[in-house]
Amino acid sequence: MYQIQTLNKISPVGLDQLGENYQVADTFENPDAILVRSAVMHEMEFGSNLLAIARAGAGVNNIPLDRAAENGIVVFNTPGANANGVKELALAGMLLASRDIVGGINWVQTVKDDENVAKLVEKGKSKFAGTEIKGKKLGIIGLGAIGGPLGNAAIHLGMEVYGCDPYISVDAAWNLSRAIHHVKTREEIFKNCDFISVHTPLVKNPDPSIATEKMINAETIAMMKDGVIILNFARDLLVDDEAMEAALKSGKVRKYITDFPNAKTANMEGVIAIPHLGASTEEAEDNCAVMAAKELVDYIENGNIKNSVNFPNAEMNAVGQKICILHKNIPAVIAQLTQAISEAGGNIENMVNASRKDYAYTMIDVTNADANAIAENMKAIDGVIRVRVIG
Repeated sequence: MYQIQTLNKISPVGLDQLGENYQVADTFENPDAILVRSAVMHEMEFGSNLLAIARAGAGVNNIPLDRAAENGIVVFNTPGANANGVKELALAGMLLASRDIVGGINWVQTVKDDENVAKLVEKGKSKFAGTEIKGKKLGIIGLGAIGGPLGNAAIHLGMEVYGCDPYISVDAAWNLSRAIHHVKTREEIFKNCDFISVHTPLVKNPDPSIATEKMINAETIAMMKDGVIILNFARDLLVDDEAMEAALKSGKVRKYITDFPNAKTANMEGVIAIPHLGASTEEAEDNCAVMAAKELVDYIENGNIKNSVNFPNAEMNAVGQKICILHKNIPAVIAQLTQAISEAGGNIENMVNASRKDYAYTMIDVTNADANAIAENMKAIDGVIRVRVIG
């Protein structure tokens, strides 16, 4: 019986994926796995049984990834499970910014008790007139699970869409509309588009062509069209708040829509601050919980890793016993692992090895020997973090 600790409320649809071999509770002394959404885990102590953490969502800033890796704890996320919810809110953000819908709604509340409210509305509505999005140029930085579908939807709304993503996957590229203009640099987006929507991870790097931290800054804003509308439904730190405040005051930026209000942006004129609602739909929460639960089950029961953020992805079927080894990505480890099997008289039916930066994962299908005894010997190999036997 495996124990799964939940640190936040997790959709019952997701928990139903766990089955009868799993106990679920919000408190366990030493759980086998953790399901989490937004709870901050940086100060949390990890028990010796903890095999995995699954984040029911995409961002993992609330999880100590390096410390988890050092302890042989695989961290999963659920990329794309909440993409449609974020895409739809980004579309709503464009409409909210193009026409002063928020200002108009707030103004109606100030006159709603006047018996002449209907006449006042007809007289005052011109203050909130805006523009249509049809025919406008939308630039999307990041054409992944959210940016790609957003571009496709905008095409159907009559927009001209430009996309930039040097790391786009083959699957994402296949799903893009042929009408989207693929450009090679962000600068082309900055210089040509009426709307700019960012959908990238937060990357800190001294090379400005790679870094995404504060990629919307005074220098890049200066390249943009006057009256540009900027949307941020990805990460708060992609935008330099000081530069944005200055651009809004000068009129260079018409509106800034952010799903990540902070003490500064929540008080800035010209900002539409949404309380992190991108993935807050029933469907998105269900989808994320289902994916997270399935990832945990596949890893716990089969040793397969899919959508990990601190270890490499790897999958393998086995005919014998599967020895699963989390280890450092250093020379000679593989040779010592196979030597341990050879010395025990075992046979390797199949083997998968994958690495990700400082860490690696190896699965070995072993027959003709006691895999548990071999695993105990493997634990003594320098660089080995954790060894499990499945089957």
